[in-house]
Amino acid sequence: MVRRIASQVHRQVGRLMRADFIRQEPVWFKAVLDHPPLPLPPRAPPARSTFDTTKAKPKLKPKSGNQDENGDASSSSRHKTRMRSETPKPLPIYYLEDDIRRQFFRDHPFEAFRPVTLVESAAIRDPHPIAGVAWTRLRQRGRNPCPQDAIDFCLNLYRSHNIPLSEAYSRAVAQFRALRSEHHIATLFATHEATHLGAIFGASENERAYFKELRSLETWSRSEELDEGAMAARKRWKAIVERSGGKQEWSKGQEYVRLWKEGIRPTYSPVLTQRAEELADLGPTPEEEVAQSTDFMALRS
Repeated sequence: MVRRIASQVHRQVGRLMRADFIRQEPVWFKAVLDHPPLPLPPRAPPARSTFDTTKAKPKLKPKSGNQDENGDASSSSRHKTRMRSETPKPLPIYYLEDDIRRQFFRDHPFEAFRPVTLVESAAIRDPHPIAGVAWTRLRQRGRNPCPQDAIDFCLNLYRSHNIPLSEAYSRAVAQFRALRSEHHIATLFATHEATHLGAIFGASENERAYFKELRSLETWSRSEELDEGAMAARKRWKAIVERSGGKQEWSKGQEYVRLWKEGIRPTYSPVLTQRAEELADLGPTPEEEVAQSTDFMALRS
């Protein structure tokens, strides 16, 4: 098989199979046909239109004197640059909408803080019927436009109506601001009318955040009281150890050995031993008297 580039291997194999040169189909043949590789070599950039590409800058021509003096050097450098392989890099993508959008949000920074849903619907929306030459006013697509409507309207004036970009941008922004102010005033008056008729509105998101901040600040003012209460609770449950010995120094076990030799048993819990001694002084209980009697022992036997 002759040498082919990666994107032509499956085609060459198909030709060899049709000529009965390869009788058994390779395992990877159908998978490559379902997902063919790129039609061009990896280092060859695909053909692109001028719709999303930037304009190439004009190159400066060398002077005639330098070309005459360094003719050999220039020819050798051109030969080297021609033989040098270019590294594959992604080509820059440029859209005019990006410049309009960047300028719009630079002039209206607070539009980026408006809540916008990020959940996509089940189907892609159809393009708006009003477009092209028929779209002459921003109001034609609604009385409450979004920033993207203003950007599309500016681009439509530039492309469909042949209006300069600066003038198209000023018209789109002026109509956008007028519609936004009209919507704001209408919403404000509708709210006042509903409140006058007895409607009760709940707290907004800003008010809820404000109330949460107030509650958190109140906990800071009560932090000293809470700390004092925690300290009192720790003191209330603090273990209190009563030391029964006279000396508080360690005798290296000599005192314990002396008492053990004398037959004196240490009292580790004087409260319990004192209670047992008091009960012993009171005499036996009625149950103990019955248990010590002869009748009770006879019944047990």
